[in-house]
Amino acid sequence: MSLLEQWKEIAYLERNQEEYDAFWGDYLPKEQDIYIELLNNFEAPISGTVTELATKFSLDTKTFLGFLDGINSSLTDEIELESLTEDSDVELSIDFERLYFNMHEAAADWLYNLEEWAPILSEEDRKNIKKEFNRSKIVVKDKKIGRNEPCPCGSGKKYKQCCINK
Repeated sequence: MSLLEQWKEIAYLERNQEEYDAFWGDYLPKEQDIYIELLNNFEAPISGTVTELATKFSLDTKTFLGFLDGINSSLTDEIELESLTEDSDVELSIDFERLYFNMHEAAADWLYNLEEWAPILSEEDRKNIKKEFNRSKIVVKDKKIGRNEPCPCGSGKKYKQCCINK
């Protein structure tokens, strides 16, 4: 069983609400500590084996895979998580704008409101990313085509006699 599968088995185990709150209540502060470390040292390269990085961030390897699963879509070069072993080399090249956007997507206000963002993204940049996120959530409904209106396919027929049932 891969490390990622082991993490998913632990993280998404069927639990009652109290156990769920306890599990995530333990994990999320650890995740926040990692992000604080990454943001404080945003210019430093982050690389090593899975075990080395897990140790650096005071996590076991399975929990570190959970962190990688969360940040993977914010990396400039995504990692093939399924194939990672404890000895796999990992390099985290973070796209901080995408990370900030994805934190909004995950509704992780405890992460995107960290003061450590200030040297990386200006307040204006963060506002613009937030606006972009908000725009991405707006649903625009197309105008409904009436059955007796001309068909939008351009056939010249009424919609009800052309594409209404396609």
